[in-house]
Amino acid sequence: MFIDSHCHLDFPDLAQNLDGVLVAMRANNVGYGLCISVNLRDFHKVLAVAQAHDNLFATVGIHPDYEDEPEFTVEELVRLAQHPKVVGIGETGLDYYRLKGDLEWQRERFRLHIRAAIASAKPLVIHTRESAEDTLRIMRDENAQRVGGVMHCFTESWDVAQHAMELGFYISFSGIVTFKNATALKELAQKVPLERMLIETDSPYLAPVPYRGKTNQPAFVKHVAEEIARLRGVSVEQVGEATTANFFRLFNQAQPCN
Repeated sequence: MFIDSHCHLDFPDLAQNLDGVLVAMRANNVGYGLCISVNLRDFHKVLAVAQAHDNLFATVGIHPDYEDEPEFTVEELVRLAQHPKVVGIGETGLDYYRLKGDLEWQRERFRLHIRAAIASAKPLVIHTRESAEDTLRIMRDENAQRVGGVMHCFTESWDVAQHAMELGFYISFSGIVTFKNATALKELAQKVPLERMLIETDSPYLAPVPYRGKTNQPAFVKHVAEEIARLRGVSVEQVGEATTANFFRLFNQAQPCN
């Protein structure tokens, strides 16, 4: 079995055909999915999807690209995270690729998410792009290792991966690892220990080969697992078993279906 540890099933491309998406998951042995929040305005949609299906879970948080989101407090995040279907905080982090200028607001927002994760005892889902040094610094400053989490859609260096794992974080690989030109990431997928690895789609984005350029969906996470298995010279079943165990170890408030 596989688990898609990061998907956006409330986004229009997937929400308009959610029944079909769920059927495709079952057909491809994808047992569970984690629906990721990107802003508080639409959090109710994320939660509603998770509430409606036993095999889906949710997070609560604000993506660093959402500059115009209203101010929020640690207490507000903690309150929203109390719902039993909410198993993590995020996605949060830093992104210096899309936004430029004074990004102190991004760093402060990241700190609030870490504090909320610690207060609610739920792991973090971290996005970092062209900001790894500051991301790791703030993780250390705010004691993110107290709850751990996942570095989602990882495309950073082995050095960054090592530092994140030292803080108790998992490294998650997306469909990017299947891209022909992703040489450095393929090498990284051979180095990260299986017991520290998750897999994801980040759907509807970043569809893996052989669906590159199309709308991504959780069913396609098996292609991420297949590529990692090929790179490591192990069975795809081994990758599936390891990453599934890792998911429930990290998101320990997620209850498997009976």
